[in-house]
Amino acid sequence: MDITGNAKRNIKLVLADDHQLFREGVKRIINMENDLEVVGECGDGIQVIELCNTLTPDIVLMDINMPIENGVVATEKLKGIFPDIKVIILSIHDDESYVFETLRKGASGYLLKDMEAESLINAIRSVVAGHAYIHPKVTGKLINQLRRMTYLDEVGAAGNGTIAKDAGVKYVHTDNSPLTRREAEVLRLMAEGKSNKTIGEFLYISEKTVKNHVSSILQKMEVDDRTQAVIISIKNGWVTL
Repeated sequence: MDITGNAKRNIKLVLADDHQLFREGVKRIINMENDLEVVGECGDGIQVIELCNTLTPDIVLMDINMPIENGVVATEKLKGIFPDIKVIILSIHDDESYVFETLRKGASGYLLKDMEAESLINAIRSVVAGHAYIHPKVTGKLINQLRRMTYLDEVGAAGNGTIAKDAGVKYVHTDNSPLTRREAEVLRLMAEGKSNKTIGEFLYISEKTVKNHVSSILQKMEVDDRTQAVIISIKNGWVTL
């Protein structure tokens, strides 16, 4: 607490986006939280490096499309100079190539600009806690990109560059899986990037029931978000690409 009796803001953020009105909206959302504060903002990839040198934020919330240097280049440079500062991409692009490239350059999260305010705050806190966070809409596309890469690695130069017709995300039951059959079905559809509404329509259950299954899956797997659940399920062999 400070001398006024208010809780101190202990998580500092810098916004990098070339649209000032968008920055103002995001800043207003973030500064409503007692523990979060936007301490600087800029409109290009060069300025964000300068701000981080001066302000030493915990998080940089960065767009991809910026003048002078884009968010991909800026992420790589920023992480090379300030490895402890976490970068979250906030973009309009849901193409998996952008997601894969920014994560490869060191970003800890990839969010879409049409997400709800509460989800944005939850994503920021998840990244601060040391987790990765990828918007559910692009998770499936990222999985497909990894699947393509895995297939090409397996076939090598002799392959024809196409994916088998029966290739896809499949759930494999193993003795170490803590999930029920229905939860396994939900997990498989999560791995394909489907929303709760789409999963409900596919399984003929309500969206509320899907949310309950997702909560149960996250609790059983001891993770905070859908992306971590999918990644762990792949590592454990519960989902195959």
